[in-house]
Amino acid sequence: MQQAVDAVRAALADGLDPDEDPPRSVVPVPPGQFLLMPAFWDRFAGVKVASVAPDNPARGLPRIQGHYLLMDGQTLTPIALLDGVALTSVRTAAVSAVAADLLAVPDAERLVVFGTGPQARSHIEAFRAVRSLRDVVVVGRNSERTRAFAAQYPFARVGTPDDVASADLVACCTSSRTPVFDGAKVPEHAVVVAVGSHEPEAREVDDVLIGRSTVVVEGIGAAASEAGEVVLARESGVLAVDDLVSLAALASGHAVGAGPRVFKSVGMAWEDLVVAAAVYEAAE
Repeated sequence: MQQAVDAVRAALADGLDPDEDPPRSVVPVPPGQFLLMPAFWDRFAGVKVASVAPDNPARGLPRIQGHYLLMDGQTLTPIALLDGVALTSVRTAAVSAVAADLLAVPDAERLVVFGTGPQARSHIEAFRAVRSLRDVVVVGRNSERTRAFAAQYPFARVGTPDDVASADLVACCTSSRTPVFDGAKVPEHAVVVAVGSHEPEAREVDDVLIGRSTVVVEGIGAAASEAGEVVLARESGVLAVDDLVSLAALASGHAVGAGPRVFKSVGMAWEDLVVAAAVYEAAE
């Protein structure tokens, strides 16, 4: 995870512009959707082919499956095939950690995690790479699964949505299509990361929080069309596109004002490529 965080941070520092990412192709099919995510950066190119099947968890199968094909950037020759699920889990959390590191107070130590799946696990690991977490509160829909998840960590315990009232960091890693907590309860200094959806009609964070927060996104274009938190807040009038701050601008030193900070991630192709390339170079 630390290598992934460092790779994302380095790419942004080297001038990678997420808004230059080719748009992903989303193809609806009866069980869910296919995603095709190509990217080109530095010495590499690549494409992720993934499927999203919402009913899979009930079958004991992953909701998201797929593979990543990494290619040489000069010849477009395939050079590696990576597990798309593992890559997605790592790169999503690594990007969140880079954003949190730029947005969170230095002594942030209390994390509230919504969800008990792979992204929840990855975000705990990623945030521990950038902050000294001492207390992790886990909030889930299934009480038995939530207790089992929290029991894996000596510093974690089961909580409720109201625990955001004393959080330094909040990670929303769910498949919920409606807000998972009351945005009015989030402290002024807190950072909220929402990664659970890439659909314009789904959201994990409410308008109350969006309206009182600085909203940071991976890329302005992708967020404006895919991020439910952004799309729905624009429709209700609490947010304008000009209010959004890109992750690249944040990494370049853009100043953020007082109040809560929200980082909304939809998952972009450049993130897969940057982390896949780092994995490949480490293997070499």
